[in-house]
Amino acid sequence: MGFFNRQPRAVDGTAPPVATDGTHGHHTTHKERKARRHGFEPYTMTTRPTFGQWLKYTWLDVLTMAILGAIGLGVYYAHPAPSRSFAVQFSDGEVVYPQFAYPMRKEIIPIWLAAFLASMIPIFIILCMQIRIRSFWDVNNGILGLLYSLITAAVFQVFIKWLIGGLRPHFLTVCQPDISRATNTQIAQAGYSAQGFAQIYYTKDICTGNPDEIDDSLESMPSGHSTAAFAGFIFLALYLNAKLKVFSNYHPALWKLAAVYAPVLGACLIAGALTIDEFHHWYDVLAGAVIGTVMAFSAYRMVYASIWDWRYNHIPLNRSNPFPYGSRDDMELGGATFTRQVGWGTSGAGFPFDDKHGYAGGGYGGHGGYGGGGSAINRKPVAGDGVGGPFHHNGVRGEQMV
Repeated sequence: MGFFNRQPRAVDGTAPPVATDGTHGHHTTHKERKARRHGFEPYTMTTRPTFGQWLKYTWLDVLTMAILGAIGLGVYYAHPAPSRSFAVQFSDGEVVYPQFAYPMRKEIIPIWLAAFLASMIPIFIILCMQIRIRSFWDVNNGILGLLYSLITAAVFQVFIKWLIGGLRPHFLTVCQPDISRATNTQIAQAGYSAQGFAQIYYTKDICTGNPDEIDDSLESMPSGHSTAAFAGFIFLALYLNAKLKVFSNYHPALWKLAAVYAPVLGACLIAGALTIDEFHHWYDVLAGAVIGTVMAFSAYRMVYASIWDWRYNHIPLNRSNPFPYGSRDDMELGGATFTRQVGWGTSGAGFPFDDKHGYAGGGYGGHGGYGGGGSAINRKPVAGDGVGGPFHHNGVRGEQMV
């Protein structure tokens, strides 16, 4: 049996029948036949597709990511668009803005290493989780979602760098300004050097340093390191929370909380290092963290059924079929969790309850425990009485999804 081909089991332990059209246990519907005629092929997430089938489902995303990557790379190497003004010295020789006069230091973490860590570590952990989950589609959605987050965040931040930017802490050191150049007639007529009140503001026209370093030092905000780190590691934190069920319906072990926040710590350390080597200001780092976090949340919700709703946030979404919130009978990969606590990933559809006995732990929803009057302690759950977690026996939700 393939590593990613763990077949779902019915409650009695038997494998579900596989129809000749690749669907599991149901006839092809008129809607599915109509979808196929229009070139949209429904698929099941309980089996691993061939490479050709996978490419048929994801080619548009692959093409889009390639286009976005090319656009982002082009903007990254483009010269900064704005012509920022900056002051150098007062008449007495005092530096006007010493926060832009730090020495040029070697980066503690180069940008390529930040991007490598933010992508490879999450991918490695997603693959390691398959020791128990064993789902091709969980790997597919996890890695694609991670790439969504990283690529969109990168493109977002390079456009801001290019069109807005800002001065790095070592800008004046890299610029090596020569104020006498402002007296050059061609420079004076072409820009804003020796302009403003008391004529103390200049543009990069007076810089004499390396042109590439000068361009780079004009694109401080937002931090690319910070954006990549938070885009990758916040996505990983959301993934770990869902698969370990840290914030869910039981009291987890402390190591799981540490595992969820370890990627957050890693992102903070990568971002914070930029204020030590003086490549960024704190607000550059904060802006990158916000961009990366927003993209991570957005990408995760695109590929999984929820972010915070512990009942569904571990379940990969299908491209061709809507997710059946509130109906376990039509739900695929309900057991795609790493944890096995309180029945997660082991009973029925993978939830810690089944149609016959309700929630294995009791006390959620309906007439007992948290849901209403009466005690859930030492009380035997009854099918359909509402004690069985988020669903009643007929597939109707016992509580609203958040």
